[in-house]
Amino acid sequence: MMKTIAHRQLLWLWLVLAPMIATAQGGSAAILLAKFQASQPQLQRNVFGRPMVLQSVEAHDQVSGSVHAVIDHPFAYVSNSLREPAVWCEILMLHLNTKHCAVREISGAAALAVAIGRTYDQPLPDAQRIDFAWRSAAITSDYLAVHLSATQGPFSTRDYRMELEAIPLDGGKTFVHLAYAYADGIVARLAMQIYLATIGSGKVGFTVIGENSAGRPEYVGGVRGVVERNTMRYYLAIDAYLNAPGDQQLEERLVRWFDSTEKYSHQLREMSRDRYLAMKREEFARMKAAR
Repeated sequence: MMKTIAHRQLLWLWLVLAPMIATAQGGSAAILLAKFQASQPQLQRNVFGRPMVLQSVEAHDQVSGSVHAVIDHPFAYVSNSLREPAVWCEILMLHLNTKHCAVREISGAAALAVAIGRTYDQPLPDAQRIDFAWRSAAITSDYLAVHLSATQGPFSTRDYRMELEAIPLDGGKTFVHLAYAYADGIVARLAMQIYLATIGSGKVGFTVIGENSAGRPEYVGGVRGVVERNTMRYYLAIDAYLNAPGDQQLEERLVRWFDSTEKYSHQLREMSRDRYLAMKREEFARMKAAR
């Protein structure tokens, strides 16, 4: 019995932390603009109903996911909205499994203390914590880059990276790149194998890998499917925050995030709207009370 409980704890932890990590390869406005120009066919025609491209890569002990997308907000607004660490707590908290987030100072630098837990109301001591170093890598008139990173995480995970880049586009729009990467270890790999063989066996991502006998699309599964689902969840969290950023707009932000995920219910549905809203209201109230 204890072994089963331990396996389940490893499963949800791996599933959440795996896609929270972004590659920090270094970039520039010119590089991101070139990506925008090269991505025109995919941005204009895709399965998402919005101008975006979602990709994932699995290689050895590394896995990553990324989104490139055009958003209907001016660059100055996006840059001003996403350049502060506290904002990222508001964004990360929209995810089903983020139970708490607080801005801390570690060695004179900003950090996010994030608690990860199950998809129900959970005491914080029962959640797992990971500390992300936060920094603004670049803030200029035509380029924004912010990074989160952690060298180690629970259960042999390591080398966490999260990165957001943005550049201005014509017409008051912005092109953004949200990227993730992490490295796992033996324990995390075992947890994923258990998940994929049991409750995660029927879950899929967004990349179409073929057609079934009825001519319907078949989607990527496995680790890439996990990463793609959570990559989309975090991108939709950024979108929800940008559309309802105020302290008095939390309810609107929660509803917008959930309703956006429901557009991709085949991949993303985990609970009812009422259950999600009730859980998140309590978790946000707990986070704000702790400040």
